[in-house]
Amino acid sequence: MAARQNPLSEYNRRRDFSKTGEPKGKAAPAGKGRKRFLVQKHDATRLHYDFRLEWGGVLKSWAVTRGPSLNPEDKRLAVRTEDHPMAYGDFEGTIPEKQYGGGTVMLWDTGWWEPDNDPEEGLQDGKLKFHLHGERMQGGWTLVRMRPRPGEKRENWLLIKETDAVASDDGESLIEDHNTSVFTGRTMTEIAAGKGEAKKHVWQSEKSAAANVRAGAIAAQEPSPKPPRRPGKPPRFQKPQLATLVSQAPEGDDWLNEVKFDGYRLLVAVGGGEARCYTRTGLDWSDKFHTIAATLAELDCSSALLDGEAVAVDGDGSSFSALQKALKHGGDTRFYAFDLLELNGRDLRKRPLVERKTALKTLLDAMGPTGTVQYSEHVRGNGAKVFAAMCKSGQEGIIAKQADAPYQNRRTRSWLKIKCTKRQEFVIGGYSPSTKRGRAFASLLVGTFENGTLVYQGRVGTGFDGARMEELANAFSRRLRKTSPFAAVPDEIARSALWLTPDLVAEVDFAEFTDDGHIRHGAFEGLRRDKEAKTVTLERPKTARKPEEPAKRPSDSAKRGADKDRPASGKPSRAATASADETVLGVRITHPERTLFEGVAITKLDLARYYAVVAQKMMPFAGDHLLSLMRCPQGSRGQCFYQKHASEGFPGEILETPVKESSGDTENYMYVRNAKGLVAAVQMGTLEFHIWGSPVDRLELPDRLVFDLDPDPSVDFSTVKDAAVSLRDALDDLGLQSVPMVTGGKGVHVIVPLTPRAPFEDAKRFAKTFAQGFADRDPDNFIATMSKEKRKGRIFIDWLRNERGATAIAPYSTRARAGGPVATPVSWSELSDLDGANSFHIPDILERLEGDVEPWSELGKTRQSLTKAILAALPD
Repeated sequence: MAARQNPLSEYNRRRDFSKTGEPKGKAAPAGKGRKRFLVQKHDATRLHYDFRLEWGGVLKSWAVTRGPSLNPEDKRLAVRTEDHPMAYGDFEGTIPEKQYGGGTVMLWDTGWWEPDNDPEEGLQDGKLKFHLHGERMQGGWTLVRMRPRPGEKRENWLLIKETDAVASDDGESLIEDHNTSVFTGRTMTEIAAGKGEAKKHVWQSEKSAAANVRAGAIAAQEPSPKPPRRPGKPPRFQKPQLATLVSQAPEGDDWLNEVKFDGYRLLVAVGGGEARCYTRTGLDWSDKFHTIAATLAELDCSSALLDGEAVAVDGDGSSFSALQKALKHGGDTRFYAFDLLELNGRDLRKRPLVERKTALKTLLDAMGPTGTVQYSEHVRGNGAKVFAAMCKSGQEGIIAKQADAPYQNRRTRSWLKIKCTKRQEFVIGGYSPSTKRGRAFASLLVGTFENGTLVYQGRVGTGFDGARMEELANAFSRRLRKTSPFAAVPDEIARSALWLTPDLVAEVDFAEFTDDGHIRHGAFEGLRRDKEAKTVTLERPKTARKPEEPAKRPSDSAKRGADKDRPASGKPSRAATASADETVLGVRITHPERTLFEGVAITKLDLARYYAVVAQKMMPFAGDHLLSLMRCPQGSRGQCFYQKHASEGFPGEILETPVKESSGDTENYMYVRNAKGLVAAVQMGTLEFHIWGSPVDRLELPDRLVFDLDPDPSVDFSTVKDAAVSLRDALDDLGLQSVPMVTGGKGVHVIVPLTPRAPFEDAKRFAKTFAQGFADRDPDNFIATMSKEKRKGRIFIDWLRNERGATAIAPYSTRARAGGPVATPVSWSELSDLDGANSFHIPDILERLEGDVEPWSELGKTRQSLTKAILAALPD
């Protein structure tokens, strides 16, 4: 049997290891759990970005010539290069001249990645889809292999950003705004000169390596550090507990309220006279926080695992910008410890929080006073007052924690995060043009008047729906000028900017000011007609937002849809036009006046009220089923993206449950079980609800089959209706009763309710066999494979929605399309009279509810066995 080829043989062949200190290529065992990704900025023959994904014990690598872009319309050339060893992922420094790849290398980004399709198949077939969780690159991305040209030896791919919340028209901002290392904070010039940290990672020539050995021998003659007080070793890294974002602080003495620090989350493992600092994703950043590590290494214990936040403090208090500056230039950092997971080999996670904090304080007090490590104090109860005080003093917010709760290595509701918002008026002095069709601009250039001079304060690139974009474009057309109104603007931004007369004032919500004085994560809230531009100056600190009063629950008439403000006609209600926040079922709805669907005046408040009413019909099918949400924060004309994993900022009405994925990793998925959950999802910008085919409590056992009849555009709807009836009859022959649902698009779902007993594997096998057999009997009209080329003039019977993890649009869900059509359950007799699959809209559904239309009433309490149907399908 031939020996398996070393995947790093090409890597080794290209390098002379007697002249370069690069690690020899040796594949590592394929690790379990999260896979690492990284990007190294590489100034070799030409500047490029080396993009690397961990897979199969090596780093799969591509050279991205122009660097990654956030604009989905940018297709960046990514030349496939040889696989690299895992050890290469920690490198930052220089490769000697005249050696392969000689030049300066910066660790530009790092984190972990999750594939959206099978990586082996994706690499083989030439399409690899994945999500990145890095410090700079995030969200969905795709690598697509280009068709090779005759005689072309290299493997050319394209790196493309998926359209999601992270995407931006200003694609270049990703590399323009990030010019320093995520590892050391150094620039390329500083790395080339050998300045700063991480010198031990620099790969030098043999002569330089010898000099390093001599330096090490000299260092060895120095007095060694004092031995640890007790033997032991640092505990292993654990995933941190994460807080859930809520709108107001909880009341009661069973909550401990702490300051929400604005820095890096760290878990510090102590033992044997050393300490290791880990980020929340498990990266070892002990070198970055060497002062914190050195201080905690002196703790009087054999071992400990502490949880806390690393911050930096400048003249204006702690801030993320100050921390970035400190890491870049070697400033002081401070660690606020707020929890203790392990002590002297004992696992404390199951102990109540108050006991863990008492043990933590005792441990830190024994170390004596230090400015580097401090205990995070708390206030018991009085959450609203503590929150208001924190906001008034300029803090980011508070973390409220249940006093008697255990520590859990995931996001929970026993830790709550309540944030203070920042909002400020800015003067619009110009804009960056957009390359995307239909968008008048990519971002606003804004500033404030200081001593009569307009000072540039940054860019605002989000918060624009179609109406706002049009309003601003019309206003800009009358204000164009040739020169910049700002005192100064960075060259890379000014180069393509268009300038405006600075008399428009914008209200902007933002996170903070960056180190260079520019707003971070700015979102446009609207124009201020009551403000004169010359009066707009920078305001710090921001006024605290007071917690809301608890909203009253709706009356019975509201639950039945009789509320006078509900969108009975599809027009915005009186209440919906108000600029202030509204509440529906006690859920606060921000931007209630925002129009969501093209061509119809349905507002965000209208949509929330619709789901509050339709929940009584929707919950029997969508409740307690895992969700994939299509979120369109700016409405269907803005950027939309799917989300299946729970994330920061989601309200408590959207429930979470851990689910083991096919990759072996466990992630938190979302589900709802009542009307408040649906309304809370609308508040988060949800326009579509897609559901799993199984209930949460029986996740591996589907309670329905879905056959999605997806027609080619040339197929008329009458043909689709006939196909649905034929499918129904074939299912009837197997003893399976089915119901139809028009999807709000162009197709029909034929749905078979099941008693949840057979596993997904059986459901998938049956659905595939049934669909393929149906298509084989009538190949001129049906197809059971996804190929769009073969679908011409035919209907695709999509059986793939019956796999574990697959979803289908939920009954009564709106669709993120023009007019806001609704996926609507219908009866078989009603289906025959319909002219299209998008015939129903919100007013129609509300009218059906008022008339007690029950299209699926024929099902009653039908119980159907998939096992019996499988047996019936077998040949005699």
